[in-house]
Parts: sequence; C-alpha cells; structure tokens
Amino acid sequence: MKPYLAILRIVVTSLLQYRAAILVRISCGFFWGMIHVAVISAFYAAGTSSQPITLVQAISLTWLGQVLLQFLPWTIDPELEEQIRNGNVAYELTRPINLYWMLFFRSAATRIIPALLHALTVILMALVLFNLPLPSLLSGIAFCTSVALAATLSAAMSTFIVITLFWTLSGDGIKKLLPHTALLLSGVVIPLPLFPPWAQVFLNLQPFRAIVDIPSRIYTGVILDTEIYLTLGFQMIWILGFIVAGQWLLQRAMKRFVVQGG
Repeated sequence: MKPYLAILRIVVTSLLQYRAAILVRISCGFFWGMIHVAVISAFYAAGTSSQPITLVQAISLTWLGQVLLQFLPWTIDPELEEQIRNGNVAYELTRPINLYWMLFFRSAATRIIPALLHALTVILMALVLFNLPLPSLLSGIAFCTSVALAATLSAAMSTFIVITLFWTLSGDGIKKLLPHTALLLSGVVIPLPLFPPWAQVFLNLQPFRAIVDIPSRIYTGVILDTEIYLTLGFQMIWILGFIVAGQWLLQRAMKRFVVQGG
C-alpha cells in the first residue's frame, strides 16, 4: 500500500503548486453557479405546471453541482496520455507495483485534491451569500459518505477511460466527448429531476448520476432517509463494476501491447 500512497502524495504535492489555477476554478464555479441559479429561478417564475422539486431544492442542487463539479471524470491526465501514446508506459511495467492501482491512485489524486479545495470554498460562499440550507444530521453523514463513494467512482471511471487509450492513436475524440456527456448526465447543467419523465429511467441508472446527483439529492433531502442505503449501494455497484471492467480491459491491453525500440 505504501507505493500507492506515495504516488498519491507526489501528485497532490504537484497539484498544490498551481494555486492560481485553483483560484481561477473557484471563481469560475461561483460565477457559473450564480448564472444557473438566475436561469432556474426565471424558469420557476415563468412556469405554470408543478415541478418534482421545489425552487429551494433546485437552487441547492445547482450549488452542490458546482461544489462537486471537479469530481467529474471529464478530462484525461495529459502525462498518462502521453506515456501511453509514446510507449513510455512500459517503464511503469518494470516497477514492482500493480499498473492498474498505480493508474487508479493517480486518477484519484488528480480528482480529489482540486475537488476538495473547490468544494470547501464554493459551499462556504453558497452558505453565507445564498443561504444554502444545511442538511439534517443523518443526511449530512450520508452526504459525506456519498461524496467519498463519488470520489472513488470518479477515480475508477477515470482509470477505465485512461486504459481505453491503449486502443487509440490519439485521445482527442474521448477528450472532446467526455466534458459534454459528464456535465449533462451528472445533473450539473440541469438538475436531473427536472428532465422529462420519459428520460428518468435512463438517467437514474447511468453512472454519472452517482458522482454529482446522488450526493446532492441526499444533502437536500430529495432522497428520503429510507432510500439512502439503496442509493449508496447503487454507487458501490458502479464502483465495483468499473474496477472489475478496468482490470479486465488492462489485462487485454497488456496482451496486445507492443513497444518498439531498444
């Protein structure tokens, strides 16, 4: 376990050097959060039909979406991408560690640290300036648990996406598709309960929901206390699925992987 924790520590130390970039992300998240709140408030004011969630819950989901935004697996670690493209990932195979878990912990570090710094600041601003309601004790504990599972799922999904690069000449296609898919299906752009009823079955089963939508709904009380264990189990199932699928895909990649040169 020590080698993987060392990898985590090294990546975290590297990320903390870019404080200006972190401040820019926080500023952008707060700015876009205000825009989303204004748009949703306008739709609620102009709407004539009843909605599945209240305006306060919709605004809370919007802010929590900005808080959890950095957890989304919408980018690829450029260093890993370059290593796979030029074959230098072969050096990682000579290390006495499991390649999958090395990729997993690197992905976890690149997601968790920016997300935590971004989340703490944005949620504090939302609490002070926009009166973001606090959850109940049970919902608060479940929210923290759900966020931890969301971070784990994000790392597993990011690792799976990195492994798929073994079958591509360039990761440009994946990089262009991921941001739009992740933002839309996670509920960051529009809270998932506000989508049409015919789309709810698919939206409730897809994995991006487990990164942003589920923790946000637990926090706001949209998911009832009696349903919390089911939703946490839903997150665990997707985590296990992506880890198993990622390890299987990596094993296949290693059987076909060829590095030219001496």
